[in-house]
Amino acid sequence: MSNFKVVGLDHVQLAIPVNGENAARAFYVGRLGLTEVAKPAALAGRGGCWFEGPGIRLHLGIEDPFAPAQKAHPALVVDDLEAARSDLDGGEISALPGWRRFYIADPFGNRIEVMQPL
Repeated sequence: MSNFKVVGLDHVQLAIPVNGENAARAFYVGRLGLTEVAKPAALAGRGGCWFEGPGIRLHLGIEDPFAPAQKAHPALVVDDLEAARSDLDGGEISALPGWRRFYIADPFGNRIEVMQPL
C-alpha cells in the first residue's frame, strides 16, 4: 500500500508527426474550441503545442517516427453530444452505464472519445 494517493490528473499527451502543429491547431482550436497556451520556454524548442479548455489540458508532442494512438485515447466530455456528433462528423453513438459516446480521430489518426452523461 502506498503512503500517498493520486489526487488529480494534470494533463493528457498525444503524439503528432513532425510539422503537425498547424493541422493540430486547426482541429483542436478550430473544431474542438480549445485554446492554445504557450509551452514553457524550456520545452518550446521541441515542437508540438499545448491546449486547454474547461477541465482539460491536452499536450501534443512530436514523435518521429509517428504512430497514432488507435486504442489509447482521451475522453472529452461535452454538453451536447448530438451537436458535437454533427459538428465533428462523429461515428455511431453508443451507450455505457450513465453515458452516451462516440469516437472521432484527430487529423493524425489519434482516437478521441466524445462523451455526455445521461
